Amino acid sequence: MECVVQGIIETQHVEALEILLQGLCGVHKQSLRIHELCLKSVPNLGLVASEIRLLCDLEQPEPTWTIRHVGGPMRGSGAEQISVLVRPMLESKVSKNALRLFYALGYKLDHEQLRVGFAFHFQRGAQITVTVSSINKMLKLHATDEAVPVTPGIQLVEVTAPASSENYTEVVASVSSFCEYLAPLLHLSKPGVSTGVVPTAAAAAASLMSDGGGTKL
Repeated sequence: MECVVQGIIETQHVEALEILLQGLCGVHKQSLRIHELCLKSVPNLGLVASEIRLLCDLEQPEPTWTIRHVGGPMRGSGAEQISVLVRPMLESKVSKNALRLFYALGYKLDHEQLRVGFAFHFQRGAQITVTVSSINKMLKLHATDEAVPVTPGIQLVEVTAPASSENYTEVVASVSSFCEYLAPLLHLSKPGVSTGVVPTAAAAAASLMSDGGGTKL
């Protein structure tokens, strides 16, 4: 399973966020260019519709493929009281023939998108990944070179960490604690909960740009 929160930031403040993340994480960023295809099963494949995502990493010299399936969020009073979404998630490397295989199984392409940006991977009480990316749509099928931003001027920020049924409480605490450092620039919440941009972002970004990020925390 995984723990996840999301938020948005104006593109003009992304450089400041990168400076802050560099200081917090102490690692170099990795460029991100992911072609994401969402496939859905047709009715004859089962009683419940199935959705999977094929991710093609275009940053690699030879593009690599990953299949990803995300389940429904953890429910109950305990889940409602925490600010981080906890959900089952399965991920595995696959070959470049995976798309053809799922088409043969009866899956249909629902939509596709291109995510372009950067990511930080680091250990801070849990194995945390922060991705900052623009979401782009394709004007033609699979035409990643012609992709255009879905929301110009806005980028998606996502913080995720792998967890298990035994340790998710500790992982949630680690993710929540880390997100507090980003609060001046953006608000992070459970996916699907729209919070918009924060009013303090411009002032916080200006401060970060002027001092170069300060010291590592």
